[in-house]
Amino acid sequence: MAIVFGAAAVVLVLPSIWVLMIYNGFVRRRVRAQAAFSQIDVQLKRRCDLIPNLVETVKGAMAHERQTLEDVTRARQAALAGLDALRMTPGDFAALRGVANASQSLDRLLAGLRISVENYPNLKTSTNVLALQEELSSTENRIAFSRQAYNDSVMSYNTALSVFPSNLLARLFGFAAMGLFEATVNDRAVPEVRLS
Repeated sequence: MAIVFGAAAVVLVLPSIWVLMIYNGFVRRRVRAQAAFSQIDVQLKRRCDLIPNLVETVKGAMAHERQTLEDVTRARQAALAGLDALRMTPGDFAALRGVANASQSLDRLLAGLRISVENYPNLKTSTNVLALQEELSSTENRIAFSRQAYNDSVMSYNTALSVFPSNLLARLFGFAAMGLFEATVNDRAVPEVRLS
């Protein structure tokens, strides 16, 4: 009789432990991916916070570059709106794509602003402008690192959701794949180089 109860307990307990371990593994991976995205969010927000200071610092000297400054300000607003939308629906592919596109657009405009600053000798030597540009460059590096960490976490999570037999439990418990922070089509384009 004891052997029957022992066998029944093993038959019931071992699968339960296995299901619990798989479920907790999904939860841990999802939380890691969400925490990794939070780091991207922090760095993108940091960059957006630095932009008004840079625009204000160069505005007086670059009065006739008004369109560039307005474009940077609009792109900053779009990036912040994308981040807010993504916070409402973490892991959503469309919201993640919106943030990636807004970020890429802001990157492009900031690069143009940096080039414009080079045309103004008084700005090139301004300690405020140099410090802000250094902060932005440092933040760009942090964003790149954070994106990589996020994508690594998402890959681990999505792989766990996809492999058999845990994929059956993922569907049963309603775990869904998360989106990667991918380069946009413009990021993948080969730059055109012209030699004069």
